[in-house]
Amino acid sequence: MRTVAVTCPLCEATCGLTVTVDGDRVTRVRGDELDVFSRGFICPKGASVGALHQDPDRLRAPLVKRNGRFEEVSWDEAFAEIDRHLPRLMAEHGRDAVAVYAGNPSVHNTATALYGPAFYKALGTKNFYTAGTVDQLPKHFSSGYLFGHPMSIPVPDLDRTEYLLVLGANPLVSNGSLMTAPDARGRLRALRARGGRLVVVDPKRSRTAEQADEHHAIRPGTDALLLFAMVNVLFTENLCAPGALTPHLSGLDEVEVLARPFTPEAVAPATGLSASTITRLARDLAAAGSAAVYGRMGTTTQSFGTVASWLVDVLNVLTGNLDRPGGAMFPLAAAGQANARPGPRRPWRSGRWHSRVRGLPEVLGELPVATLADEILTPGEGQVRALVTVAGNPCLSTPNAARLSEALGQLDFMVSLDVYLNETTRHANVILPGPTLLERPHYDVALYQLAVRNVANWTPAALPTTVPQEWRTLLRLTAIVTGQGPTPNLEALDDLVAAEAAKRAGVDPVTDRTGPERLIDQLLRAGPYDLTLADLEAAPHGVDLGPLRPRLPDILATPSGTIELAAKDIVADVPRLLAALENTNPDHLILIGRRQLASNNSWMHNVAGLVRGTNRCTAQLHPTDAARLGLEDGASAHISSRTGTITIPVEITDTVRPGVVSIPHGWGHDVTGTRGQVARAHPGVNSNILTDDTDLDALTGTAVLNGIPVDVAAATTPATAPAPATTAAIP
Repeated sequence: MRTVAVTCPLCEATCGLTVTVDGDRVTRVRGDELDVFSRGFICPKGASVGALHQDPDRLRAPLVKRNGRFEEVSWDEAFAEIDRHLPRLMAEHGRDAVAVYAGNPSVHNTATALYGPAFYKALGTKNFYTAGTVDQLPKHFSSGYLFGHPMSIPVPDLDRTEYLLVLGANPLVSNGSLMTAPDARGRLRALRARGGRLVVVDPKRSRTAEQADEHHAIRPGTDALLLFAMVNVLFTENLCAPGALTPHLSGLDEVEVLARPFTPEAVAPATGLSASTITRLARDLAAAGSAAVYGRMGTTTQSFGTVASWLVDVLNVLTGNLDRPGGAMFPLAAAGQANARPGPRRPWRSGRWHSRVRGLPEVLGELPVATLADEILTPGEGQVRALVTVAGNPCLSTPNAARLSEALGQLDFMVSLDVYLNETTRHANVILPGPTLLERPHYDVALYQLAVRNVANWTPAALPTTVPQEWRTLLRLTAIVTGQGPTPNLEALDDLVAAEAAKRAGVDPVTDRTGPERLIDQLLRAGPYDLTLADLEAAPHGVDLGPLRPRLPDILATPSGTIELAAKDIVADVPRLLAALENTNPDHLILIGRRQLASNNSWMHNVAGLVRGTNRCTAQLHPTDAARLGLEDGASAHISSRTGTITIPVEITDTVRPGVVSIPHGWGHDVTGTRGQVARAHPGVNSNILTDDTDLDALTGTAVLNGIPVDVAAATTPATAPAPATTAAIP
C-alpha cells in the first residue's frame, strides 16, 4: 500500500490529490494539503478518481464492429482495420473527406494535447472540430484581436481583487472556467473577508450568486447589451480611467461612438435590469480600488458571445484594471505559453478557410461543430465520409444532437479514441481506449496558461497498465494516414515529433526521455522560469512561481502593437446587436444551461457517487411560470424548440428568473447500443435535442446554448424509462 500525489485532470481547477493504492486498487482519495495551488481542496469529481479508474464499464481493449456488433480484438487487429479503410477513403475522396472532433477531455490529457496536433497535421483535413464551438471560442476570438493571440486571455486576480463582477459563470461549481482556480469558494470568501465585493449577473441564482453581495437576474442572452450600457455610462460620466494603459491603446474614440446608442434606459427593457441598476454597476466598478470583470459560459454561448467577451475586457481596460494587481491579468505559464516567446510574433487572424456547405469561418484552426452534420449529409465534392473522435461525445454536447446522430449513422467509417462505448462511439467502426487517469503522466499545458497564480506541477503515472499510452496510439494513427502502415517504428516517429517541437520552441532536443516527458521537458526549458522536468519531479506537490504580474506591453502582438479596442473583425457585429434592441419581449420561455458540481462531462454520469443528490436532470422553472402552465413539481413537461421535443421532470424553484427554463447538459443516456450501467440507470434527457444548429454567434459560429426560445406544456405521461442496454458481443 502506498500514497501518491497526483493532479486531478477532471476539470480546469488542477487540484492536487493524494491517492492511496493497494496493488492496482484505489483505497482512498484526499485533497493534497501540501499542493502549492489547491492546498487540500477537493470536490466530488476529484474524490471520484478511484471509481473512474475502477469502473467496470471502461474499455480496456479495442473494439471493432463486425456485422453490426462490437467484438473485442487485439491492438494490431484494430489498427489493421483502420489501415484497410482510412487511407482508401482519403485516396478516393481527398483528405477533407475525413473529419476530426476533439472533445473537452482531450485538453485535460497531456498525451492527446501534445500528440493530437501531430496527428491532425498529418491528416491534413480542413474539417477539424472541437468542443470549443459549444463552449469558449468567442473568448479566444476577442482576445486574439484585442491582444494579438487567442490564448492571451486575462483572468481575474482573485487573491487580490477588491471587486469582482461575474457574468454567466458559476465558479463555486465549476472551480473556474477559462480561469483555473482551485477552491474558488475559499478564494471568493477571502475576497469578501478582506472587504471586497462579489457581484453576480445571471438568470439563475446559482451557488455563486447565493454567496454574492449582489445578484442581478438578467434576461438570458442580453449580457452584451448590459456591458455596452456600462461602457456608455463610463464615457458619459467621465469615469474612464485607463491610466498606465493609455500609451498602449488604440480605438478608444471609436468605442465611445459605438457605445452611444446603448444607454441604460435603452437596454433596460431588453435586459430586465433597471437603468438605475445598470448605472450603479458601472459607477461601482469604476470606483473600486481594484476590480475585475469575468464572463463565462453564459456569455460565450449566446447569440452575441464574441461581442460580450470583447466588452468584458473593454470594461477592464476603461477602468484601468487590465494588467494590474487585483484586476484582470495575464498568467505566465512555465511551459507552452506562446505569448511568452521572445522576439516578434505574427498577429493572429481567423477566417483562413470556410466550411463547404454553409460557408462558416475557421477560427483557431477549427470549424463550427454546428455544421458537422451538414458536411456529412450534403453530397458533393469534399463531403465528409469518415470521422475520428478524440475523447468527445458530440451526440450529447453539440446542437441539434438528433441530426448529428443521424449523420454519424451514414458515415463510411468512424474511429473513436475513447474509454467508453457511449452515445457517440456506438456509431464507430473501431474504438481505441486509453489508460485511466491514474495510469498516465500529467501536466496541464493549457490550463496553467489560465491560472490565477503561476504554478507548475508534474504528475507521473501512479499505476502501471497494459493499455498503450495515447501518445503511442496517436503516433500509430499518424503513420497510417501518412502511408507508413499500421506497424511503424514508433521510436523514430516520436523522435521526429520531439525534434520538430524543440525547433519550434527554440531549444535543443532532449535525448534522454521519450513521449510526453520529453516534450514537457523541452517546453519547460524554453519557458520563462529556468525549469526542467527534473525540477518538477523533485517537487511532487508542485512549484509555486508566484502571483500574477503585469506583462504589458510585451504580451501584445496585434498589427499596431497596441490593445486594439475597436478591431474591425469584432465591431463588425455591433450593428446586429443594436438591431436586437428592438426585440425586447419574446413570447417564448427562454432555455439556459446549468452547471452541476459533480458533472463536468457526460462520462462522469457512469459513476454512482456523481449521480446522486442534487445532480439530477430536471427542467427548473419559476413558480409563476409553473402555475401559469399548470405544472407541478416532479411532474413531466414537454419542452419543444425548432429542432425537437424532450420530456423531462419539472423542478419548481425561485432560483431561476420568471420566463426562464434551466436544464443541465451532458445527459441523455437512454439510447441503445451503449455500455454504461450507472448512466443508463440515471439517463436524464439530452438538452441538445432543443439547441438549434442554425442559431450561432455570427463571428465564430459558436452554438447558442443559452437564450433559446422554447415552448413548455404539461405532459400527460411521464418520461419513458430507458430501453434495455445492447450488450451482445461487447466484452
